[in-house]
Amino acid sequence: MSEAIRTDVAHNARVWNYWLGGKDHYPVDSAVGDRVSAFYPSIGEVARADRRFLGRAVSYLAREAGLRQFLDIGTGLPTAENTHEVAQRAAPDARVVYVDHDPVVLAHARALLTGSPGGRIAYLDADARDPHGILEAAADTLDMDRPVAVMLLGILNFVQDTDEARSIVRTLLGALPAGSHLVLTHPTLELGGEGNEAAMAFWNENATPPITARTRAEFASFLEGLDVLEPGIVSCARWRAEEPPVAQFGAVAVKHR
Repeated sequence: MSEAIRTDVAHNARVWNYWLGGKDHYPVDSAVGDRVSAFYPSIGEVARADRRFLGRAVSYLAREAGLRQFLDIGTGLPTAENTHEVAQRAAPDARVVYVDHDPVVLAHARALLTGSPGGRIAYLDADARDPHGILEAAADTLDMDRPVAVMLLGILNFVQDTDEARSIVRTLLGALPAGSHLVLTHPTLELGGEGNEAAMAFWNENATPPITARTRAEFASFLEGLDVLEPGIVSCARWRAEEPPVAQFGAVAVKHR
């Protein structure tokens, strides 16, 4: 089970919700969110660009790539344009499994569990560091013999060890058939954003869980063995869009064998 809800320590899911303009946060979350924004004023746009990237990627996968199964790990609090809403708009029979390990997200799970009558939605209270357990539980909803889109948006940055993060990705994709896709975003210090490093340092001293940025080479290592779709590894704001870049890598890749 998830730990008890802490209202005295800022938590990523709630602060992210604050930056997205949501209401599911506490005063400590908005306070830390405002301090981070003072260090790095564009952090709110990073959050919004990441969300728009999700919409474009899921729409592409459902409409053009023919994907009907989505495994969204580290889903965060429900907001506008959730994965199942985007997917089932294009394909009402799409199945979506949400995975998170935050008590506030768990408390709001019912808000996620309303989709189209022809599709299926499930929620797993599980840690991203347990990919084997996630795959086993997700098999109750998803057909693991058919392609699955694995979504890891802004979640591997909370896995401090890069080898462990890489192992999580390889375990997840290794268990899935050809035609499965990986949708990935991750913060970086390489795409500009003065104050981003200081903002992360402040976060790690005042909020949970701790965060780490990664280089393009480290990000690319998560995609090894997969074919990265055009336009490749870019700012998530520039993935099939012409938006101002943000300091967040984004990519979509497919497993061909």
